[in-house]
Amino acid sequence: MAQGQIYKIHSDFYYVVSDGVTFECKIREVLKKQKEKILVGDFVEFDKGHITKILPRKNFIKRPSVANIDQIIIVSALKEPDLDLHQLNRYVALAKYYNIPAVLCFNKEDLKWDKQLKNKIKNIYVNLGYKITYTSATEHKGIKNFEKLLEGKTSVLCGNSGVGKSSLINAINPNLNLRTKSVSEKTLRGTHTTRHSEIININVNSRIVDTPGFSNVKFDFILPADVDLLFDDIAIYRDGCKYSDCLHINEDGCNVLNNIDKIDETRYESYLAFIDEAREYKEKIKYEGKKEEHTKKTIHNKTFAKISEKKRQSARNTLKQKIYKEYENDHEDE
Repeated sequence: MAQGQIYKIHSDFYYVVSDGVTFECKIREVLKKQKEKILVGDFVEFDKGHITKILPRKNFIKRPSVANIDQIIIVSALKEPDLDLHQLNRYVALAKYYNIPAVLCFNKEDLKWDKQLKNKIKNIYVNLGYKITYTSATEHKGIKNFEKLLEGKTSVLCGNSGVGKSSLINAINPNLNLRTKSVSEKTLRGTHTTRHSEIININVNSRIVDTPGFSNVKFDFILPADVDLLFDDIAIYRDGCKYSDCLHINEDGCNVLNNIDKIDETRYESYLAFIDEAREYKEKIKYEGKKEEHTKKTIHNKTFAKISEKKRQSARNTLKQKIYKEYENDHEDE
């Protein structure tokens, strides 16, 4: 049984690299029955062109689906499109949620942008402990520093379309010739150029996961009480609140509100937006009441596909009918 890593998924085919050789594989039927979703970056076992097992992951991101990465590089444009700190806060919080280290890259430094932003970025994100780098893919500024951040790691790039993710990688390794597209003059926004997630070797020991984008990040999968844990600059005050379930909005004795002048306005605004999304999720799970049947069972550390009770009963009925029919045929002449 061979082992390798998924570097690309296209249609129903999974491309696995093992010892420098690429194998085109499909999923073995038992994995389909278990409804196991294989992600780009997964380490797997495969045999004769079929993936038989997914090996344990060290981490993963659900949307876009990638696994086993070392860091998230959050790329933002300083201009064209304008820097959106609320969107940046979404990416930072997403990395925090999945407990994956994040680095902030601000691209298009060659354009005319408000230099006061640099102080704001420093005051917010450097103080939170994030590594910051400034680049210009078109003028090749800061590319060496950017390349050092990627060295020896598997990194996933995230950021709105049009911020220059593909251009940055092309600046490091022009031979890759990743597809790029300019920002729309009408909307001042970029358009997606990456169609699927794929691990790309940019040099001897550094890899990036090129993805279709993270533009639809929404915190509709956590409860409101957990949102403040995604904001270190808010979470440091939560233990001083009068109530343990304080959401830091208008509650009496809220220690966060007592220290609101120490929290950047855009960070708190992002926090409130995430609270609204989390409340929608809470209402959804409260009233849906959906019960999902498990599709797997584990016995003695071995995982098996689990047959639903409905299907199991159907199989029993079919077996009974078969036994009765055989019995009747055997006694027709009696």
